[in-house]
Amino acid sequence: MYIYLPIAEMPVNIFLILSLGGVTGVLSGMFGIGGGFLMTPFLIFMGIPPAVAVASSANQIIAASFSGFLAHLRRANVDLKMGSVIIIGGFVGSSLGVWLFKIMQKLGQIDLVISLCYVVFLGAIGAMMAIESINVIMKKKKGKEIQPRNKKNWIRSLPLPFQMEFPRSGVKISIIIPILIGMFSGTLVSLMGIGGGFIMIPAMIYLLGMPTSVVIGTSLFQIVFITINVTILHAVNTQTVDIILASLMLVSSVLGAQWGTRIGLKMPAEQLRAILALMVLVVVFKLAIGLFITPDTPFIITALEK
Repeated sequence: MYIYLPIAEMPVNIFLILSLGGVTGVLSGMFGIGGGFLMTPFLIFMGIPPAVAVASSANQIIAASFSGFLAHLRRANVDLKMGSVIIIGGFVGSSLGVWLFKIMQKLGQIDLVISLCYVVFLGAIGAMMAIESINVIMKKKKGKEIQPRNKKNWIRSLPLPFQMEFPRSGVKISIIIPILIGMFSGTLVSLMGIGGGFIMIPAMIYLLGMPTSVVIGTSLFQIVFITINVTILHAVNTQTVDIILASLMLVSSVLGAQWGTRIGLKMPAEQLRAILALMVLVVVFKLAIGLFITPDTPFIITALEK
């Protein structure tokens, strides 16, 4: 059964989109990510224009993240104070990202920028996550003791102003650091159509020193508000949000997020990171190959705005 997408200007299989949304929701609940890292590339692989895929995925991520956030909030696994500080930076970064997106769109380079962002940023993060999780798994198999992660790092020890206590996470840090992290994450959300969890989760663990137990829920909390801002800005400035496409993905992702939360709570953290890293590297590899393959229609003539 097919339905026509007015903004993407093409028909799509309804059940395929619903399935993709469900998988995205499961990933959102399991890993604390919006799921856009999988949704956006798959929409591109289906032939949907990258600009529409990015903006529509950002819209869908709101529902999946909110559903997962509520599940973690019921278990008191959310640091609302830290999440609120990150959101401040996220609003600034996402606004900047949409501005850059519009400029690249006018120059006709947005498709290339999206693919490069995925290959560079997700490739690096996926590789680091894979190496770390494999090392932990191998040590456990050999019976070696896993040393607890040292929460102290040079970033937290910097003599920065505006120090603030975050009781739920058990850390004290300058709010400048989470705001800057939020800005960087928000910019990538706008350019890549992801929830930003790939940046936020490692940053919250390794830079902010937050315990893993509250990282996923806090990540989902900030994703909700940042992606709302991204969706509104894309709809107003780039007109690339396909509401029909986003609605189809939204319905199934909400249900998937609840299942994902239950699954994530039952699996060891290193196994979750290993699975996530593998999926990231597969997507990155597919996109990287696409950068070197000559497309079927290498030239498209469009009228640029004056």
